[in-house]
Amino acid sequence: ARGLLDWTQVDLADHAAVSRSTIRDYEGKHHELHRATEAQLRLAFENGGVAFIEVEGKGTCICLRPASE
Repeated sequence: ARGLLDWTQVDLADHAAVSRSTIRDYEGKHHELHRATEAQLRLAFENGGVAFIEVEGKGTCICLRPASE
């Protein structure tokens, strides 16, 4: 989702109100996210225009919402 929005780790951290080290450590697979942090990240992505869609047999997929939504 970060790549779809062309956000840096700092951009995501700012939008989600979390530390950059949280983003860095999660992306580096150093630790899992707390549920609250995961919710903050998802909300930041959704506010940025990303849609999370459940696809049967595939899991959660992401795409950019059309600009008109």
